[in-house]
Amino acid sequence: MIPAVILTPKKELPLLFEGLTWREFKAVEQLLDRPGYRLSFLDGVLEIRRMPGEAHETVKERLGALLELFLLVAGFDFTPTGSMTLESESGAVKREADKSYKLAPGRVRPDLAIEVVFTSGGINKLEAYKRLLIPEVWFWEDGVLEIYHLRQESNALNYERISNSEEVKGIDLDLLLRCINMVNHVDAIKTFQQALLKMVPSENQI
Repeated sequence: MIPAVILTPKKELPLLFEGLTWREFKAVEQLLDRPGYRLSFLDGVLEIRRMPGEAHETVKERLGALLELFLLVAGFDFTPTGSMTLESESGAVKREADKSYKLAPGRVRPDLAIEVVFTSGGINKLEAYKRLLIPEVWFWEDGVLEIYHLRQESNALNYERISNSEEVKGIDLDLLLRCINMVNHVDAIKTFQQALLKMVPSENQI
């Protein structure tokens, strides 16, 4: 029996406004500092998205719950940083991930940013995260999980798509994705937890 999976609604397009300076963007940001909207900025382009609905929030919270369960079992000394504002005036960039994590003490910025994508178009997210020096970015979109790791190539930084996380070592991404996409939240957590219990010694079990 194939488990039912989360259905994704029709994608929305963000509003884009070009040709803004950083100062103009910050002024607009203050004017639009109200519930219901999320603003991003890259190279003079302001992106305005409506806050996501239930399907987006379900996937986001599910992914976070499963990931944190693994991080606890695997012994990571992690800190959830949620949708904290990540910005750089010199890099002309501002972005808020859906989820983000510092995976060890003393980190200046998150080691991992996670995007749950229910929209299309907009600014280049990977370029934004590159300027913010985020080591790894996960994208969940249409039931698929893509992982990108930041590489130093000569004098340039670029993201490389990878099949296994280098920041969250040991996580079974196929299992994670299967559980993310399940309809029932409790079933997803139990399935993931039961798989983890088989992977760790009894003294470390949750």
